[in-house]
Amino acid sequence: MHTSVINLIGIENKLNVLAYENKRKPEIIAVSKTFGIQHIKPVLEHGHKNFGENKIQEAISKWTDLKKEYTDIKLHMLGKVQTNKVKFLIPLFDYLHSLDNLKLAEKISNEEVKKNKKIKIFIQVNLGEEDQKNGINLKDLDNFYNECKKNLNLDVIGLMCLPPQNENPEKFFRKLKECSDKFRLTDLSMGMSNDYEVASKFGSTFLRIGTKIFGERV
Repeated sequence: MHTSVINLIGIENKLNVLAYENKRKPEIIAVSKTFGIQHIKPVLEHGHKNFGENKIQEAISKWTDLKKEYTDIKLHMLGKVQTNKVKFLIPLFDYLHSLDNLKLAEKISNEEVKKNKKIKIFIQVNLGEEDQKNGINLKDLDNFYNECKKNLNLDVIGLMCLPPQNENPEKFFRKLKECSDKFRLTDLSMGMSNDYEVASKFGSTFLRIGTKIFGERV
């Protein structure tokens, strides 16, 4: 059995144990950015469905044919999206986890009409108010969410965050869960290789795990 598959099964087993406490087992997004098809194929053959990428051009080269071969794959865009790349985003991806500004939201809304396809969207929230990170600040979240849902008709299913490094992520996961509950959203995208167990305790429904599955990137 391939190492990546062994790693994935180990994570799934941990989440099975946690699911007894949390009532819902989160989905694992296998973050395959920078990894080639030879690394991805064993996980695909194992039957895994959710994969994540950070760059649209890289995803096009890797996943255009793979999605035709494996028709039940769900592809998640996790990284920053430029508005001029939205025309490539909509046809290939099923989820966007990084909606972070109104201009992008408007472009996605227009492109969904053109392509006659809607994708599921997470709003990225900058909980730490870090200048170097993208995301909507908490004070602007209510207005942004309402604009996306009511005026742009986007399928916003949840919120996403990247907690500040070198800080305990618990308070950020707790805060995002509170925001999610206020909007009555069903999903939360939070937790990565280093903190996925903590995120699952706070109600995460999608975990973005890369190195713990595929190994260190070079």
